[in-house]
Amino acid sequence: MIDSSDKPAGILYVVATPIGNLDDITIRAIEVLRSCDLVACEDTRHSQRLFQAHSINSKTKALHQHNENHDSEKIVSQIKNGLNVALISDAGTPLISDPGFPLLKLAHQHDIQVIPIPGPSALITLLSVAALNTSPFVFHGFLPPKSKQRLHAYQSWSPLDSTHVFYESSHRILDSIKQLTEVFGGETEIAMGRELTKRFEQVFRGSAADLLTLLTNNPKNQKGEFVIAIQGMKNTVHSQLTNEQTALANTLNQHLPPKLAAKIVAEHYNINKKQVYEFILTQATT
Repeated sequence: MIDSSDKPAGILYVVATPIGNLDDITIRAIEVLRSCDLVACEDTRHSQRLFQAHSINSKTKALHQHNENHDSEKIVSQIKNGLNVALISDAGTPLISDPGFPLLKLAHQHDIQVIPIPGPSALITLLSVAALNTSPFVFHGFLPPKSKQRLHAYQSWSPLDSTHVFYESSHRILDSIKQLTEVFGGETEIAMGRELTKRFEQVFRGSAADLLTLLTNNPKNQKGEFVIAIQGMKNTVHSQLTNEQTALANTLNQHLPPKLAAKIVAEHYNINKKQVYEFILTQATT
């Protein structure tokens, strides 16, 4: 049971923190973190670097995926008894593939005032420089770690009628991009952000095949934290192909792999292979 008293309830602040560069924090975020009675951190040791850099001396408490279901009720009780609490993750905006959901859900259930303090997000940071269509885009967080499940996830996105964005780890990035290329084709437009805002930041924009080459040729490019975005296909593929072209594509696709069928049609009519491939993928899901 969550206790309460006659004292006015406190506030729960959800505070975005830097994803790499410690200077990427707002003045408002610093003021909130300094003034709160308690800061719930994904990892208190990790957050100390940020606190030391900006002279933040507030009391901290660890709140992560292993204890958040148990400890969230206690934190809500403290807020109801008048404490102001800030929630932060190790990097970026809390709850965007980070812990905190049980605490936020419980806070809303108890009518606690929740105030967002916006700031960095690896997802938005990549999209801001990717030059990919973001109307609309779909965010998937981290993909399944097992190869078969990840492959099924990719296949479920076809046809790519939206830009798809996800996070990937250094341990799986190479296999993940190999599967992505197999499912969507090497010409698919893609953007990658590696170690964004950090010392060895890398932003890539090009084809899936080129990204695969970049990762394969230099193992150093496989290290770090990754954000990947796949360009959504336009819904005008059908109108860009003639009836004869779509008919041949459908016929060949009954006997050949999609990429090979698209290549033959494109060479026969001297048209863009990617357009034909997109059409074939669209037909496969209808």
